[in-house]
Amino acid sequence: SYALNRVISGEYDKGIPVGMITQFKGNSSTGKTVFATHILREAQKKEYYTVLIDSENAYNAEFAKSLGLNPEKLIYCAPESLEACFETMESLVAEIRKQDEDTPIVIAYDSIAVSPTRDEIKAENYEMHNMMGAARAKVTGACLRRINMLLRPNKVALIVINQIREKVGVMYGNPETNAGGGRSLEYYLGVDLKCTSNKTSDVIKDEGKDIGIKGKVKNYKNKCTVPFQECEFKLFFDEGLDPYYGLTKMLETDKLITRNGAWYDCCGESFQSKNLMDKILKAESDSPFYTLKEKLGLV
Repeated sequence: SYALNRVISGEYDKGIPVGMITQFKGNSSTGKTVFATHILREAQKKEYYTVLIDSENAYNAEFAKSLGLNPEKLIYCAPESLEACFETMESLVAEIRKQDEDTPIVIAYDSIAVSPTRDEIKAENYEMHNMMGAARAKVTGACLRRINMLLRPNKVALIVINQIREKVGVMYGNPETNAGGGRSLEYYLGVDLKCTSNKTSDVIKDEGKDIGIKGKVKNYKNKCTVPFQECEFKLFFDEGLDPYYGLTKMLETDKLITRNGAWYDCCGESFQSKNLMDKILKAESDSPFYTLKEKLGLV
């Protein structure tokens, strides 16, 4: 997604940062896992090491293949506890670096929200107490302190999938809170992205069948570029993300094109939104669209 690249990195042809933690958070069915899958796919194209830490037991190899991910090149792990997830990451990085000191490693953790701590697993009869949440946050903070110091020197990009919950009894202000990670995770993030999609109005239909969703991604924290930017996305269940969706609006925001009603203008040449990518892809060096082609990394 070129628009999402721009929101994350400040450039259309660069994505998530290597050496930092990137979070995708949101409610269910807002595309979080699909974003992570696309990142792993693009990492495989660059011959990076790709790792999936699957604590949700939701990985589907056939669906991942339909999105372009190669399961044979994916290191798949399903640790049972929160602590084990981070221990697995640490040990995998160490093992890979014994054989290869330079190639970047991309790890997707899906998701921190559902990983139980070891104490939660050991509890009998689903026993809970008032301090269980605080204990979980403390464990998460300790795990993040260990893994964060390993990311940059080992060229590791960590993508964390998180869910959103609502606080009970909140009448004023925002009731939303992260399902996992406590407050500590926010401080370690290099990029914090929230995915939103309306489960009725944003559903894409074809002949009465639901074939995909539209939505928005907003950047709430960014150590790579300007924060608090957002873009639109569109994904199809059988194909994944539309790479060009939301691009026209982002180019307009960057004043690379201007809008006049239903028409757009690029250096004196008028066009409609539906024709933008065709003009960019076919642009020669003497075309006003060639600059846009360069910015997208298509030259």
